[in-house]
Amino acid sequence: MSVIPVQQEELGGADSELTAVFNRQQAAFAARSEASPLQERLSNLQLLEDALLEHRAELVEAVNADYNGRAAAETLAVEIFGLVNELRFTRSKLKRWIRPRRVSGNLNTWPGRAKVLYQPLGVVGVMGAFNYPLYLTLSPVIGALAAGNHVIAKPSEMTPHTGELLARIINNIFPAELVAISNGGTEHSKAFSSLPFNHLIFTGSTRVGKLIMEQAARNLTPVTLELGGRSPTIIDENYSMERAVNRIVHAKLLNAGQTCLAPDHVWVPKARKDEFLHAARAAIKRMYPTLVNSADYTRVINAREHDRLSQWLAEAESMGASVEAVNPANENCTAENGVLAPTLVWDCPADTTLLNNEIFGPILPVLTYRSIDEVVATVKAGPRPLALYYFSDDRASVDKILVSTLSGGVTINNCLLHVAQHHLPLGGVGDSGVGRYHGFDGFEAFSHKRGVFHASRLNSARLLHPPFGKLIQWLLGILLHKKLVRERFPDRG
Repeated sequence: MSVIPVQQEELGGADSELTAVFNRQQAAFAARSEASPLQERLSNLQLLEDALLEHRAELVEAVNADYNGRAAAETLAVEIFGLVNELRFTRSKLKRWIRPRRVSGNLNTWPGRAKVLYQPLGVVGVMGAFNYPLYLTLSPVIGALAAGNHVIAKPSEMTPHTGELLARIINNIFPAELVAISNGGTEHSKAFSSLPFNHLIFTGSTRVGKLIMEQAARNLTPVTLELGGRSPTIIDENYSMERAVNRIVHAKLLNAGQTCLAPDHVWVPKARKDEFLHAARAAIKRMYPTLVNSADYTRVINAREHDRLSQWLAEAESMGASVEAVNPANENCTAENGVLAPTLVWDCPADTTLLNNEIFGPILPVLTYRSIDEVVATVKAGPRPLALYYFSDDRASVDKILVSTLSGGVTINNCLLHVAQHHLPLGGVGDSGVGRYHGFDGFEAFSHKRGVFHASRLNSARLLHPPFGKLIQWLLGILLHKKLVRERFPDRG
């Protein structure tokens, strides 16, 4: 495999360190005489797991520092355990995944043999996101390493403490030509996405995802884009309101709503709106009796995001919406302390910013419907969401929602849980993403699925060699018409 080093000038003046690391990884991969063996991949995954467990307290503190208050339980449960659990599952399945897969050959090429080889692509780029700075940076790294690739990962510039700690940890366990962490700001991100990676995965907003895809297209770099989306949540008219509300409120307020898969808004039967609001207030107060003085309630990542959310709420209220901040201890929630109280919004006009953009915060618009067909029509008319949540015990209603709508993923009678399943892919569709990963799908996303055919010494394809006479006419007749008939060739004089 020939390697053409990337020149710093090609990256628009990017720092030389990024260019050098990429070139070193590219050269190291090219120097391999064969793909990294199973044991090497397993060892790399084990090193990462051990490091996460050893440094978990430091990682929790780093994320907490970036947020100026991030619930430790959320970081441990969602990010660190999520990664450790994924690493353990990947190691348990990797021997089977990397095995060549025998597939059936076509009858017309019998008795040849066909198989699929999963081979590493080369150097994979990972661009993480601030909302889960550990998981969204390292989860793709797991899939890339399992597939035998070299990896450069760039954490979000909005979480610098986490990025710096990850760089120290990764540098201590992996050589830079295998795995490297690259930190930097907006210009660094542009240079990063300009590199001719063999695959690039980005997690973030749809707007930025389009820019990343444009940059990658210049190098014909294949991309996986994990983007946002206004994930709708629907409560069936006969479903237990208390059960639905407890699960929705928990999912919505996890990480203060800064979750790409969070319920963005909820649809409730018109006659049950007040029942929902009453149950939601009670659930919020029970889970978060205090906000500013709570170690369990996560802050909004920065003042800019806090101001954005506050402005959207002010606009909705000025246009006639009912806005209620649920603040049980009546604390002072400000952009300075980063706390935005859980807020319920109803009777919200359809043309508000709140109902036309992904919220990404602890705000829950409550919409009402008379017929489930209204909801389906609205969901189908908008951009395809990253997730859809439906609460119903009626199988026919569930099936109707599944066949009538399209979203990246679905959880029935809860929220978020489809992303925690090892055997389900994570990915969006349309505006919510391109491609998918997690588990085997992650291994496959970062592999080249190479088709191999072994022709037999007795090769039926010889029958198609010229000169073409009556034998080929009879053969084509059988193949085309599935019966004993002679296919006539046009007379060319």
